[in-house]
Amino acid sequence: MRNKEQSYDDLIVPIGTQIVLRKQPSDDLKESPGAVAEVIAYPSGAQQLYRVRFVDGSQTSLERNQFSILKQVKTGPIADSAAAHSELDFDRYVIYRCVVGSQAYGLSRADSDIDRRGIYLPPAELEWSIFGVPEQIEKPETQECYWELKKFLILALKANPNILECLFTPMVEQSSEVADALLAKRHIFISKLVYQTYNGYVMSQFKRLEQDLRVRGEVKWKHAMHLIRLLLQGISVLNEAHVPVRVSQHRDALLSICDGAQPWSEVNAWRLSLHREFESAFNITSLPDTPNYQEANRLLVWARGKMVGGEV
Repeated sequence: MRNKEQSYDDLIVPIGTQIVLRKQPSDDLKESPGAVAEVIAYPSGAQQLYRVRFVDGSQTSLERNQFSILKQVKTGPIADSAAAHSELDFDRYVIYRCVVGSQAYGLSRADSDIDRRGIYLPPAELEWSIFGVPEQIEKPETQECYWELKKFLILALKANPNILECLFTPMVEQSSEVADALLAKRHIFISKLVYQTYNGYVMSQFKRLEQDLRVRGEVKWKHAMHLIRLLLQGISVLNEAHVPVRVSQHRDALLSICDGAQPWSEVNAWRLSLHREFESAFNITSLPDTPNYQEANRLLVWARGKMVGGEV
């Protein structure tokens, strides 16, 4: 996981930003490390130097690694719980691990990756500390991502497709007592919000794909395939109150899109047809308007209680 300061160092610091001198750039500068200044000019030239002005009016040019942003200095590790706990092995707190992606969809091929997702539940002393805990832990090298339980529940209540797939995937590798209780109540997250969330996302993404086609003359066909898959799944959710993660019955058609074997006009026509079907399903679905927030909260409080008791 990248250090947050390194991530910020890669960004252009806006003019007017207050900064703190990390080290003295030259013997001619009287200001000591820790002095406050303001960025007055963007970097330019081969050296990429920022022009800054100190409180006494003096000016100098600094490389990005010679100063920190004042706001970040004041918050310190409080603003970056992942960095504060960088020495901890969060794997020990994972309570749920599952396989999603092409393997779970029934769309995998010989060279397909195995994408693992899940939930972690940290001990009380970490949750209660001033540093808090990271909402999300990612391991790009192994295609893994784990959400802290509260964050996972909030995303599920928002009908986040990736999270709902975690709850309904048939490929579960690890599940604790808390995770089992969550899976037993996964229906509380299924509501009409699925229509707005899935439909809205697909519409916005197809606009981007169409723009890419106009500007670059190319389409990200794999992304287009997954957008069609999302519509197919969303329609089934409204009709069946269940997230059908596996879409094997549509495998050939979907992989044909992924391979760019279908004309864009046909793919878009299918998409528009699915939007109409989605709307019809929305008009007759028996799903509640909203998810069960109260039950989700009770589940979280119960899990936190077990965490305090050291049972997790």
